[in-house]
Amino acid sequence: MVLEIKKVGVVGAGQMGNGIAHVSALAGYEVVLHDVSQDQVDAGIEAVEGNLARQIGKGTINEDDRNRAMGLITPSVNIDSLADCDLVVEAVNENEQVKRKVYAALCPVLKPEAILGSNTSSISITRLASATDRPEKFIGIHFMNPVPIMELVELVRGIATEDETFEASRVYTERLGKTVAVSEDFPAFMVNRILLPMINEAIYTLYEGVGSVEAIDTAMRLGANHPMGPLQLADFIGLDTCLSIMQVLYEGLADSKYRPCPLLVKYVEAGWLGRKTQRGFYDYRGEVPVPTR
Repeated sequence: MVLEIKKVGVVGAGQMGNGIAHVSALAGYEVVLHDVSQDQVDAGIEAVEGNLARQIGKGTINEDDRNRAMGLITPSVNIDSLADCDLVVEAVNENEQVKRKVYAALCPVLKPEAILGSNTSSISITRLASATDRPEKFIGIHFMNPVPIMELVELVRGIATEDETFEASRVYTERLGKTVAVSEDFPAFMVNRILLPMINEAIYTLYEGVGSVEAIDTAMRLGANHPMGPLQLADFIGLDTCLSIMQVLYEGLADSKYRPCPLLVKYVEAGWLGRKTQRGFYDYRGEVPVPTR
């Protein structure tokens, strides 16, 4: 029998976590948004309010929808508040050690039948599942950023994931109005396996002096009809996230074509991680973003 998901927990109130809380509440699920500090939870709730207001401005939802959604989200810094959730989605940093620490604290709190999903964009679901007490109830639910806008969710089964877990997760995802793409459990799944090497190649093109930041982004926007250039997109994703996904691909598939560009490594070492730190391939501190190279 497939578990009916009614209450959803989200661990991590950052950009991805608050987005998952947003769409889940809008679809009528009760949501607990959890993070370790009150400041992070407050910032997450504030982001949800801002994004809902944006949707009202666009006419995609109305005031009642917003009020209903906000009424369904419970902010929390206490992990015990996730005890009665049917599904908990982990949306913390793309770092395996951090995720494992979260599962160690979370699993003893969850009810036995609860499903645990990870929003990882690249790490092995089978390996993450092995760090939990419920590998058969563990699944990859990879939302795209920004969650309220992007229509795709990659569902990734680990080697132990049961059919019931997959089916319940699929029903949940489709109720959010998202389209499901099913991926096998290989490094970076589908979207990032294709997208990140393209971004990495754009950084190599810059590194080797083939074109400037502006020329590369213009070329791909107008020459390949991409909505934003690859370096602009890298800044939006976060250069630290780009690097960690390239490292997962390089280590997991042992193919030199996935070698992270040294220039990407240098930017991350400098703490220039893109939009979130105000500097990456563009400098965002002024009125208009200015290329940094």
